[in-house]
Amino acid sequence: MNLLKEEYIILEIIPTAVDPIRGDIIQLSALKLKGLNLKERFDYRLREDLIAIPDFIEMISYDKEQFTYQNSTKEILDSFAKWSNNLPLLIIDNQYTLNYLQKLPNYKESIFNYLDTKYNDNIIEELISKYQLQPSNHIVDLLYESLIKHL
Repeated sequence: MNLLKEEYIILEIIPTAVDPIRGDIIQLSALKLKGLNLKERFDYRLREDLIAIPDFIEMISYDKEQFTYQNSTKEILDSFAKWSNNLPLLIIDNQYTLNYLQKLPNYKESIFNYLDTKYNDNIIEELISKYQLQPSNHIVDLLYESLIKHL
């Protein structure tokens, strides 16, 4: 894929479990890009009163007004499917992202293929250091900034 010319989406999922049968998506953030130009954001969360684990509520306690809140993982994924319009997805290829996105027909590829690196537990810290980025709670923004600096 030519990231300088094509339209695509970068996304980040925060789930409560690796397996979607046992967990929920508590946050899905995505950026729709044309080349390296940001066209649109998607920032959705599960309603806090539906999250049973206090640590997860604490994890997503930032920028509450920026997000649209939904009643279920299904609602979040249905909204995302409509918003993504079958565009290719550049994903974090961790243990859970593909599990939650398996029913979406979109083409899916690791964003790290375009950053000449591989996923590991410290990848975000490595990208911050490598590209001299300001730390952020919005991982999807750090991935976008890394692409801009890398390409």
